[in-house]
Amino acid sequence: MILVEGAFRCKRSVRAGYKIPTSRKGREKWGTRFRYTSSIVKRIVSVLLLVLIVAALGFADETSFRHVKVPNLQGKQIKAVLTFSDNDKAVEVRPAKGDPVNISYSQIDKCSYEYTNALMGDKNYWLKVEYHDQDAHKVLVLLMTKNNYIRILDALKTHTGIDAEIVGNAKKR
Repeated sequence: MILVEGAFRCKRSVRAGYKIPTSRKGREKWGTRFRYTSSIVKRIVSVLLLVLIVAALGFADETSFRHVKVPNLQGKQIKAVLTFSDNDKAVEVRPAKGDPVNISYSQIDKCSYEYTNALMGDKNYWLKVEYHDQDAHKVLVLLMTKNNYIRILDALKTHTGIDAEIVGNAKKR
């Protein structure tokens, strides 16, 4: 290699009169432009992650909560799954035992949230959904956990557009 005018060139190219494109620093343009340095890789990875996150949020049509309970006819609380489905425009409750309940967003009349503190130290977070099925007025009652009640209330507002009315002790919301 012969150093000519601050650029690296091989003997053959100098003899033949070929000019290799160089940058200001004297390095070949084509050799450094396509190298994967850590800063380039970080930029590419961050852009790809951003695109994937935006795409995932755009396709999020259903929001489900597994740690809810629904009272059955005997008054016992049964584990259930609460799902806000934007595809069906419905709130779906699927108890472990019993028939699932599907409530269309347009059928919901009112929602209310209540925090209760029992004598034994039990803290309960209740969601009451009042809706109409044809001409009949119906009520769905859900027991939420302390870990997911805020997320359920936020999902209710986001998906249905209905803000839950706070009843009773409101210090927890």
